[in-house]
Amino acid sequence: MTRAVVVGSGPNGLAAATVLARAGLEVTVFEAADELGGGARSVEGPLEGLIQDHCAAVHPMAAASDYIASWRLEERGVRWARAPLDAAHPLDDGTAGLLAQDLDVTARGLGADGRLWRAMFGAPSRRFDDLAEMIFRPTLRWPAHPVLFARFGAVAGPPPALVASALRTEQGRALYAGVAAHAITDLRLPLVGGIGAGILSAGHAVGWPVVEGGTGVLTNAIVAGLRELGVRFETGVHIGAERQLPRHDVAMYDLHPRAVAQILGDRLPRRTRAAYRRFRSGPAAFKVDLAVEGGIPWTHPAVGTAGTVHLGGSAREIVATERDTARGIMPERPFVLVGQQFVADPSRAAGDVKPVYAYAHVPTGFQGDATDAIVAQIERFAPGFRDRIVALRVQSATEMSRANPNFRGGDILTGAKLPLPFLLGPRITPFPYDTGAPGAYLCSAATPPGPGIHGCSGANAAERALHRLEHGPRR
Repeated sequence: MTRAVVVGSGPNGLAAATVLARAGLEVTVFEAADELGGGARSVEGPLEGLIQDHCAAVHPMAAASDYIASWRLEERGVRWARAPLDAAHPLDDGTAGLLAQDLDVTARGLGADGRLWRAMFGAPSRRFDDLAEMIFRPTLRWPAHPVLFARFGAVAGPPPALVASALRTEQGRALYAGVAAHAITDLRLPLVGGIGAGILSAGHAVGWPVVEGGTGVLTNAIVAGLRELGVRFETGVHIGAERQLPRHDVAMYDLHPRAVAQILGDRLPRRTRAAYRRFRSGPAAFKVDLAVEGGIPWTHPAVGTAGTVHLGGSAREIVATERDTARGIMPERPFVLVGQQFVADPSRAAGDVKPVYAYAHVPTGFQGDATDAIVAQIERFAPGFRDRIVALRVQSATEMSRANPNFRGGDILTGAKLPLPFLLGPRITPFPYDTGAPGAYLCSAATPPGPGIHGCSGANAAERALHRLEHGPRR
């Protein structure tokens, strides 16, 4: 029997294991941590009875992923839950940009920007199944639906700062810029808008759902399914060299490229090894889990009905803040993402005490404490919030990196989302999963289509491995 090993049990490692096991390979997954799932796990909140997500929390791309759908997770007890609003972006004047799954509802709420918002996201969201065939795959190929891809590219290609400036209202500009900031990079760069444009298009198609009971429920269901397929798991095993692995025909690495360079060493072609070693980390996340009595007292009441809230002020302020963060400068008022998963999934709360998830964008390797800055940003748009905090737990950028080596320097996206690395991965090639070492493949979020629990990087890499097993190494 053909044997495969998967190093790393994040969403992409599990996806690679799925594709290989379904093809009849004998698969063993190695995980350095004691718990499977990487960033797609649930943790107990800062007070007993609260459920928090460890990292991955809101999942428009996963809900639209064919790989995720292939598991028929509803039959395994997994339920998507959606808040009344997908996202909100409050402003200092008390108004807010509000994002609903329904495109027309969002457009009407944006007033003078409604027509342009429909033009930007109408076709990509209505035909998201066709769009997904292209954006969930490597980009160096002719698109199956070129006109649709061009319409998507008209938003995804230009710098997000430029796209935001085309909108007329402050609410529309800020709403778009806040979603674009999910790339955690300088928003003046071209092509990096693909993350925001993808999230918005998927959101108008399927919403921004959370998993009832926490993201770990989804991961646990997939792990259970893999065990039924005969996949074996070994936790608490750090792989630092290829010789530590058992005999295998295929190796999938759900790891940072620098870790793969260390493991494979001279087995890698010289140029690939150099590209992996110089692969850059992006800005980091500094996370705070909070227990909040009665939830957050937002100035704009509709913000309290949103599953996700972006805090950064105006679009201009967000662009400046993200620019400084990418340069290694800690802003006084950083961009903060707030997760109110309990709005969609009340089971996560304990009575009137609500679990709130918040993280700030901070420079790579940030050594300081951003807790006060995060609380101050929430207080800015929700006066009285500070007095409602019952308990909190901090996960600094350093702790993020220590807990998950893929998050180098606290970078939760597995690599800086600069234009070429975002589109192509760590090196310029139409085969981003190939390492050049026979039988070894890179399948982490450093490869297209990038971050998220959609699992497509892992599934694509495993399909590539199966193709080469069947047809040999010739391209």
